[in-house]
Amino acid sequence: MEQLDFFSGLPSDDSERNEYLELVKKLNHFAELYYSKDEPEISDYEYDSMNNRLKQIEKEHPDWVVPESPSVRVGWKAEKGVLVKHNVPMLSLQDVFTKEEVYEFVESMRKEFGEEAEFLVETKIDGLSMALRYEEGELRLAVTRGDGINEGEDVTMNARQIPDVVKQMKEPVPYIEIRGEVYMTRKAFENVNAKAEEEGKKTFANPRNCAAGTLRQIDTRITKERGLSLFIFNIQETRGITFNTHLEGYEYLKRNGVKVIENCYKCSTADEVWDAITRIGNMRGELEYDIDGAVVKLNNLSERTKLGNTIKFPRWAIAYKYPPEVKETRLLDVEVNTGRTGRVTPVAIFEPVSLCGTMVSRATLHNQDFIDQLGLGIGDTILVYKSGEIIPKVKGVNENKRPADWKPYRMPDSCPVCGHMLVRDEGGVDFKCVNMMCPGTLVNRLVNFVSRDCMDIKGFGTEYIRKLTEEGYIKDIADVFELKDKRAELIEGKLLGLEKNTDKLLAAIEEARTVTPADKVLAGLGIPGVGKATAKELIRTFGSIDAIGEAGRDALLAVQDIGDISAEGIYNFFHDEGNMILMTRLKSLGLNFARTDNETLGSSLAGLTFCITGTLEGMSRSEAEKLIESYGGKPVSSVSKKTSYLLMGADAGSKERKARELGVPIISIEDLKRMAESGQDQ
Repeated sequence: MEQLDFFSGLPSDDSERNEYLELVKKLNHFAELYYSKDEPEISDYEYDSMNNRLKQIEKEHPDWVVPESPSVRVGWKAEKGVLVKHNVPMLSLQDVFTKEEVYEFVESMRKEFGEEAEFLVETKIDGLSMALRYEEGELRLAVTRGDGINEGEDVTMNARQIPDVVKQMKEPVPYIEIRGEVYMTRKAFENVNAKAEEEGKKTFANPRNCAAGTLRQIDTRITKERGLSLFIFNIQETRGITFNTHLEGYEYLKRNGVKVIENCYKCSTADEVWDAITRIGNMRGELEYDIDGAVVKLNNLSERTKLGNTIKFPRWAIAYKYPPEVKETRLLDVEVNTGRTGRVTPVAIFEPVSLCGTMVSRATLHNQDFIDQLGLGIGDTILVYKSGEIIPKVKGVNENKRPADWKPYRMPDSCPVCGHMLVRDEGGVDFKCVNMMCPGTLVNRLVNFVSRDCMDIKGFGTEYIRKLTEEGYIKDIADVFELKDKRAELIEGKLLGLEKNTDKLLAAIEEARTVTPADKVLAGLGIPGVGKATAKELIRTFGSIDAIGEAGRDALLAVQDIGDISAEGIYNFFHDEGNMILMTRLKSLGLNFARTDNETLGSSLAGLTFCITGTLEGMSRSEAEKLIESYGGKPVSSVSKKTSYLLMGADAGSKERKARELGVPIISIEDLKRMAESGQDQ
């Protein structure tokens, strides 16, 4: 693969180009989370603001445009399932944000086609695109947008689970491909998240991401039960039938039972177009689903053909993006909650205010740093908006309305659930409760403790953990290893299933107690900043968990990749009275606290760090990690400037791109073997 080199030769004093290249990296990162992982990190409005700045710079400096720019890319590479070639590109729309831009578009179309030009203004559904292909009226294929140009993912089986997807047309034609937006109503979204909460699973950020994740499910039963919906907004290609206008196509589809966009207005002038956009904007809160704008497009299909497309957008349509609705309200209080991960989150409690048609009275304040940036205090008049029309957020403070007795808000130093002192994440802004017995964090700590990277107790799922904690059988992680003494009660209550399943799980717990190495025991304790890699390094350095507990702050700081905050967190953990009692119990129960010296094959990789990505040929990731460690190397979980090598297999993801950006050498598993066995760098 060719190495990306567009960052080379960058003048150190060229701040604007620095800004441009940083925008490219950030926007690509956010786009990957949005399209490939269905995990948005910022709101649409924040993304659009950054994207507009990028376009402005590219307009002023067209020679700076790099191949990786979001202005060049249409969608995102399809990464899952069976890939399908697009017959017709599934392009995106040119976004506009002002009334002036809308008028400019309409007038340019009227100048091209005269006053007879007709426009359609429709709701822009906040979902994900899907094309449906029919042959002789029968649904043959459903495909996602993917990269928008070349290929998408085959989702036919899941599409058939959507009630709005017509399987057989009433008026069949030889071939027709239609394109629509898969979405989830707010009610369906609430039901999915409520169920996830009950089962202790991760909830979705918003309906769009829930819909995207659902459409890509391997199990079609999950797709069916989550209740996806679909609106069709375009006819992509036909054989055996023609239409003169977009609305004619809609009439044909409606006769065949196809659900098309329900809010569609035909307009002739710029004023009419803007009135329709305003009308749709005013109804946002009344709709049962989310929209992220209004689409303006030509109705006449021959006019569309004449204009054609750019590499990314059709020239005959635009998407107007509504600005977030912002309201003033008064901050009444800040509620501090401890989540299942131990993270302590402040939540603003304010006088109820209507946003996008719903009354809201709460919004997350993230952390103390965010509160400090806002300059927030109880009684302040705050500015509240809805991010992506869904999640309420605090935007700022109206300092002119500040009360006379105002003072800045400070979060408490102790956990609101158990009163334990909070610890700040290494290199982060969040505070966590590290009390192993805190009721607010117990379930999640146990899930981590029994996971594959820690004690690896097979079959010990979240539901069992939840039942056992609710029934009082587990109050801390040491209680896991005393469940064998409650065997009869567990079987009688069927808390772990029938007798056979109960004995199987108790045997797995007993095996884990005796065979799990000390570094995995340490990783399972849930100490902030101490994951799998750090736990290995600590055990390698000190030799035992007891020695780590006796180490001073300076000795901990001397360990590779341990910073001030992590050292403080580790030291405080082992000097907490409750944790000291817990450690004594775990040791008395026979868990491994000391390093067992495995066979060392050599030191040819000593001092080198390796990040692994993709599927390695002929070797699992854990086997590769053991190989690296047996020759003195160190596996790491992420790519940074300090990473020695990226060990890459097939289907590599974003780590490859980051390695190339940072100039980190990329090697194969064969390269690694040669380095280990010969002791020579490649």
